[in-house]
Amino acid sequence: MSSITVSAPAKLNLFLHITEQRPDGYHNLQTMFQLLDFGDELTLSAREDGEIYLHCENGALEDVAPKDNLIVRAARLLQDVSPAQPGNQGRGADIKLLKRLPSGGGLGGGSSDAASTLLALNQLWKLNLSIDVLADIGRQLGADVPVFVRGHSAWAEGIGEELSPVELPERWFLVIHPGCHVSTKVIFSHPQLTRDTPAITMAAFFTGPTRNDFETLVRRLAEPVNKALIWLEKFGEARMTGSGASVFASFDSEAQARSALQQVPAEWQGFVARGLNRSPICAQLDGLSRGQEVTTTSAAGHR
Repeated sequence: MSSITVSAPAKLNLFLHITEQRPDGYHNLQTMFQLLDFGDELTLSAREDGEIYLHCENGALEDVAPKDNLIVRAARLLQDVSPAQPGNQGRGADIKLLKRLPSGGGLGGGSSDAASTLLALNQLWKLNLSIDVLADIGRQLGADVPVFVRGHSAWAEGIGEELSPVELPERWFLVIHPGCHVSTKVIFSHPQLTRDTPAITMAAFFTGPTRNDFETLVRRLAEPVNKALIWLEKFGEARMTGSGASVFASFDSEAQARSALQQVPAEWQGFVARGLNRSPICAQLDGLSRGQEVTTTSAAGHR
């Protein structure tokens, strides 16, 4: 096997509570990660010269230096933790990225790309590293990477790395990106950010009120996010994901979600996606390991 094409799914934070700021500057939180059947796509081909090359097919990420790109960093980390052995000294990769998820949108695009890179190269390079090892490598790249490596919707605590897989009821989501960028670093360091929300149990998430602790602050700082939430609330409860800027609402059926998508103002990007409990990359890699032909999939609704 010399080439692999895999999905890098988006995620939503169905809620996000910040419970405290730790002495090391990081924040403890609680959240529910919902994986989606929409996201980026990567094609990875083996090289024999040890080089890692990344090409973005639709020109996205042109302003990100290769050394700072999470895909390249993931590949380099995998090289570092798997020293060359006789017969694999030339381990490298050409990576083509089809970028569908907006940068800085709170949808986990960069983290998901990094996780899919780790999973795919582990198979392409025949490293046979365990999921636990790959998740530990991913944690060096960002707190959201392990949930994509493990490939299951999950309840998360700590800085987001303490994961408990969950089975969520099937829902359809309309996701809107209002065309602005929200800096995660700026929001996390803002003095007005709520950092003392009491911890809840997983059962309380399913039965009680929750929120995104970033949302109130981002609505004040980024008017497009506030405007998008107000517009989306006419279809039901609207919420921001991550630290922004994307917002979402859930629907009982695909038809309802697509009807709302057709009404999204032209200045915003939107897509419809189905919530998944298991990441599509799991089935893709399982199929490849059995020698099956596997194709990537993505939600059809997008504008």
